[in-house]
Parts: sequence; C-alpha cells; structure tokens
Amino acid sequence: MTETPPNRWESLSHRGGMIPGTRSPAYTLSVMEDLPTPVILAVPHAGRTYPETLWQRMRRPEWSALRLEDRYVDRIAAEVARQTGAGLLVAHAPRALIDLNRACDDVDWTMVTEGGPSGRTNPAGNQRARSGLGLVPRRLPGLGEIWTRPLSGSDLDARLGQVHTPYHRALESVLAHCAQRWGAALLVDLHSMPPLKRAHPHDQSAKYVIGDRFGASAADRLVACSLRHLSAEGVPVAHNRPYAGGYVLDRHANVRNNRHAIQIEICRSLYLDADFADTTDGVEHVAAHLSRLVRALAEEVASLGRGREQQLAAE
Repeated sequence: MTETPPNRWESLSHRGGMIPGTRSPAYTLSVMEDLPTPVILAVPHAGRTYPETLWQRMRRPEWSALRLEDRYVDRIAAEVARQTGAGLLVAHAPRALIDLNRACDDVDWTMVTEGGPSGRTNPAGNQRARSGLGLVPRRLPGLGEIWTRPLSGSDLDARLGQVHTPYHRALESVLAHCAQRWGAALLVDLHSMPPLKRAHPHDQSAKYVIGDRFGASAADRLVACSLRHLSAEGVPVAHNRPYAGGYVLDRHANVRNNRHAIQIEICRSLYLDADFADTTDGVEHVAAHLSRLVRALAEEVASLGRGREQQLAAE
C-alpha cells in the first residue's frame, strides 16, 4: 500500500503505511470533514494485526501479546470519537512489531544481527531500551526474552519506514490542520495500564493517570480540566505518576504554538475481564467518562485558539 499524505481537510481520512509481511495498513486516520472539534485521539498500542512470521518468532505469543497490547483501547476510542466528533488515529501494527511511543534510535542494538550504526559508544541503547521496552520490545517480566532469534537490520528498517514514519507523519499532518482550523489543537494519546498497587491498604489506587510530561506538553488549564472532570466521575485519578507520557508527547506537543498533548492511561480493570483478555460492558462506561471529558477539553482548546488569534491580531 502506498501512502498518500492528505493535503485537504476533506481528504484527511485515510489508511496508510503497511505492516511488513502483510498487505494490511499500519494505521487508520478518521476525521470528519469540517473538523468539528479541536481534539485528536490517538491509540498507538492496541494494534492486533500480527504477521505470521512475527508470531512464529515469539516464544509465547499469546502471553506476550496480552501484556504488550493496550487491549481494545481502540474500541473505547472509536466510541468516544463517535460521540464527540474528535479525530481518531488508530495503529493496527502491534506493539510487538514496533513501539510507536519510542524514538527511532531507542533501540537495544545487541538484539539486531548487524549491531548498531558504526561509531555508537553505547550498543545497548538507552536505559529504557536496555530494560527491554525500547523501539522493539525485547523482554517482559515473568517471561524474559520475547524472541527466539535476533532481528535483522533490514527488518528494523522496514518497520520504521512502513509503520513508524507514516504513523507519525499522519499525526503531524492532522494536528497541523486542526491547529489551522481552530487556532489550537489537542492530542489525547490513549493507553491502558494494569491495576496500580495501593501504597497503603486503605488507599484507592488511581483508575486513570493523566500525563503531560510534568507540565511540558500541555497548558495547565487542560490538565486541570482533565483531573477535575475525571475526579467528578467518582473514579480516582493521578497526575504523571507513574505514567507521564513518552515520545509521542515529546514529538507532537508544542505548547508555545498552541499544540498540546496529554496521555491518558486507563486501568484495564475498568473495561476488561479478570484475565484482561476480553471486554466487558465497562467499555461503554469508560467511553462515556472520556466523551464528557473530551467535550470539556474541546471548549478549553477552542478558547485557547481564540486567545491566540486575538494575540496575533493585536500584534
């Protein structure tokens, strides 16, 4: 599949990239023609299209997939987009293939047959890659090594060129169009998390975590709005701990230019069964919570956009 980057609002919706070893698109971008709200939802970790060769190379594929995926968060996001009119970018490529919330050089090069680029002083990559959760996940707690054999450099290049680059190009494009239309844009990057441990027996662990890179990726008023609205739903919410967001927020947020980004982690116990494998009717409840939040955030972002336009006019 050849990706054709959209250049008009009405042509923004498309499928792009290609999952290596398949004829399946790497992602789908769905945007209403008139961009009725300045919010874009993204789901980078819920992809479930596994090439057969990838599946065969995994030591315990079903077990690993269940722990690597943000299982069925795309279903929640689709319902929120339907209820609010927000744009929606969903990755179909699984996280096991490539992690779209990691930088291109966030690689443990010791897992690549040819090693890393010449001149690298740290062949194992950065600390996160060494921990086993870099651009291509390598290890999981309770399992150890995910793969039965090393990754080739050409395989890594294909994953980058056919999945990672097109996905982020599409996200950049839709955020730019959204900011042009509204004067501001907000990316809501949706993820799921295992239940958090309670610090004390009588504590309630957070069911949502809002991440904004410790204030770097979004205006304070957007984060305050998120915390206030989710708290009002009667579900415990935390801020930046233990999840502050990652590469997606670092790359796509530009608060000075009114492009904001937050990450929302959803506890899997809210919408998945006891094995965290299949959905429950909690999907509808979570979607309702987040839809109300997205509507409130849209009003705040639109206000930021109007303020930006007034500032530019005054200048």
